[in-house]
Amino acid sequence: MTKPTVPNVSLPAVDFKTLVSEFQNLDPRDPGLWPVFPRAVILLGVLLVLLLFGWWIGWRSQLEDLSTKQQEEDTLKTEWLNKKQQAVNLEEYQKQLAEINRAFGMLLKQLPNASEMDSLLVDINQAGLGRGLQFELFKPGTEVLRDFYAELPITIRVTGNYHDFGAFTGDIAKLPRIVTLNDIDVSPGRDGGLTMSAVAKTFRYLDEEEIARHKKERAAVAKAKAEAN
Repeated sequence: MTKPTVPNVSLPAVDFKTLVSEFQNLDPRDPGLWPVFPRAVILLGVLLVLLLFGWWIGWRSQLEDLSTKQQEEDTLKTEWLNKKQQAVNLEEYQKQLAEINRAFGMLLKQLPNASEMDSLLVDINQAGLGRGLQFELFKPGTEVLRDFYAELPITIRVTGNYHDFGAFTGDIAKLPRIVTLNDIDVSPGRDGGLTMSAVAKTFRYLDEEEIARHKKERAAVAKAKAEAN
């Protein structure tokens, strides 16, 4: 079986001199008589110029707006998915919030009000005396007001032995109200004993009237500072 012969096709030769002469001999007053090749080249050039002009005037800004809108669409999709996930887990979030509120309420109950502070100070004193410690100093300081509670520092200095100090700090931790011991310093005392100095801090919650008054005072201080500056 013989293979089919492939015809030998040769491309026509391009006469560049003729093409150049066609451009040189164009009559701008009679474009209808221009040769086909110059007309095609000029029309193609005009088309490209129009396309570039249209892109520069209108399409460029439109493409930039389209890119911006696509980015906004992606952002909105992400936000929608996050909110959808939150909505799906809303019941679980509500349970967690209820648990947080319950825990916060339990902590708040450990903060005495103003009328219970005296009895708390007595409890701290009795905790030391019950362990055989001798108080050389028991001095409540000035309350420091916070957002919803007040902090009362108490400077104490007691004498005793090391084990009694440990038992005393354990009794303080077991009090139904929150009391912390800070800046503890133990040094040799008289008669071979030890002296412990510390700052006991206890806390009480502020009632609504005290909170409102505290906010008003802070606003007045901030206003005075702003006027001074």
